[in-house]
Amino acid sequence: MKKKLMLYLLCMLTFSACNSSGKNGKEETLYSGEIRIAVDESFKPIMEEELQVYQALTPEASITPVYCSEVEAVNLLLKDSVRLAITNRRLTEKELISFHTRKFFPESIQMASSGIALITHHCNPDSLITVEDFRRIATGEITEWKELNPKSRLGRMQVVFDNPNSGTVHYVIDSICQGKPLSSSLKARKSNEEVIDYVAATPDAIGIIGANWIGNKADTTRLSFNQRVRVMSVSESSEATPENSYRPYQAYLALKQYPLTNEVYILINDPKGALPTGLMTFLTGERGQRIILKSGLIPATQPVRIVNVKDNF
Repeated sequence: MKKKLMLYLLCMLTFSACNSSGKNGKEETLYSGEIRIAVDESFKPIMEEELQVYQALTPEASITPVYCSEVEAVNLLLKDSVRLAITNRRLTEKELISFHTRKFFPESIQMASSGIALITHHCNPDSLITVEDFRRIATGEITEWKELNPKSRLGRMQVVFDNPNSGTVHYVIDSICQGKPLSSSLKARKSNEEVIDYVAATPDAIGIIGANWIGNKADTTRLSFNQRVRVMSVSESSEATPENSYRPYQAYLALKQYPLTNEVYILINDPKGALPTGLMTFLTGERGQRIILKSGLIPATQPVRIVNVKDNF
């Protein structure tokens, strides 16, 4: 009888230990374990840098990023398939209610400031655009390059963006088009990278991508952009001129002079305060914010030294 009781207790202890551990028997803590996170594909370059450093500092942690659309990222969080997501918006009231009914209390924490970049073929001479003209392009009121510039020799605009469910599209509809639907003639690609490839090969194209994708990786100063495309300067005025138009340089993002700016958020639902919380602490801490600063975006918690920039038109 005693042997049976001892065997039963041993089995129960083993079962309990397995339940408190992650895969391979590793317990999930602030600095160890295995998790998936969801990341809006617009922020893939910066998150790849962040995760590379974080996992070098915390070798007991294994983090698998799922790069997807913003809608998919939030849905994965809502389904508890991930406990941390990176998007360019906060959780909505409806989404918060969904969590609260299940006794979960997630947070939306700002990680950085970014922007939306407008790119054209490198041979396209039109480098200036107003916010209003961009709105008219996005809603289909402008379809020809000559409507933007009567001297243009280009034909019909080929407007492309990354994904119908991306944070970029969500921002354009809400902040630029003020809820008006995008033109049906706009073309969706699968990723920001595919948008760059398409614009680089199509003289009539104009692409809408996350500013995180336009940096020149060979330039450590982050004062130049991807040489395969031309990045347009955007003005809030009724007429765009070199003096009142800005490109998404870090300085102009920080000073709010670039009109197409948005925020980057960490959405986290981690009631146990384990590895997702550890990653969030890193991303919003000094090391994680320094990576954001070096990437050309604006960190949420660290000061930015403004560098004078002179655009060449």
